Amino acid sequence: MSEKERVIQLLDDVPTYKMGYILAYVQGLTADEEADDAFCEHLVEEYENDPDKEQFLTLEECKKEWGLA
Repeated sequence: MSEKERVIQLLDDVPTYKMGYILAYVQGLTADEEADDAFCEHLVEEYENDPDKEQFLTLEECKKEWGLA
């Protein structure tokens, strides 16, 4: 029996409520690496072009801005 056939056979024993975990894992295994790289590069570009990237706030300033102070 091939590994693929064994995986398919084992799926019959997986409870329905756990199928989401398997789906997410298999999707991750088959994900397009180039699309993932492009997404990450876009995030880096957004960060590098962000006019606020060099601004730092203290914890107290953050709490005040978020209405937690």
